[in-house]
Amino acid sequence: MEETSANSANADISSIFIYSCSEDNCYAIIFLFSRNFRANSVLNDLFWQLTMKKDRINDRILQELKINGRIANAELADHVGLSPSACLRRVQELEKAGVIKGYRAVINNQAFGLGFVAYVGVGLNEHSTKSQRAFEHALEFINEVKECHNVTGAFEYLLRVETADIKSYKAFHADVLGAIPQVRTITSHIVMDSPKDERA
Repeated sequence: MEETSANSANADISSIFIYSCSEDNCYAIIFLFSRNFRANSVLNDLFWQLTMKKDRINDRILQELKINGRIANAELADHVGLSPSACLRRVQELEKAGVIKGYRAVINNQAFGLGFVAYVGVGLNEHSTKSQRAFEHALEFINEVKECHNVTGAFEYLLRVETADIKSYKAFHADVLGAIPQVRTITSHIVMDSPKDERA
């Protein structure tokens, strides 16, 4: 790696020009850093994002881990064409940068007794931050709600709900979701089939 540094016209900002080649790619980037801690943190995150972007080896690593998060490092290295040490270093860098947020088990919901899935649009009775926070807080304790997304459009939230069957969903609709004070409208979209679901 070669580095050259130069002071910016702004005394609070400095820059480093970095040109680097690894066993699979080369990149050149100007990395700005600040004496201000908060600004430096943001710039550091940007540095990680830019240096890892458009890297075909990292893309292959991520694809393999999405298929099998428990794959042994030696096997992963063989699949992507790296040495085990280089592969492990890349995985650790992806974890450090927040690209890999964690590893989870994929559950067979039907075997677990949760074969019924619905996407539910929820409209609130008030368009306020207080109302949104209260609604989001209420969902934290509801196990049937697996995902909650604040969206644009005719309603404020889109939920992914999983229950045992239609009867259980009806009870959830009336007695749980419908009982939250902030809820004004509920629109249910029942999943009949999932031709593509990368979480499965």
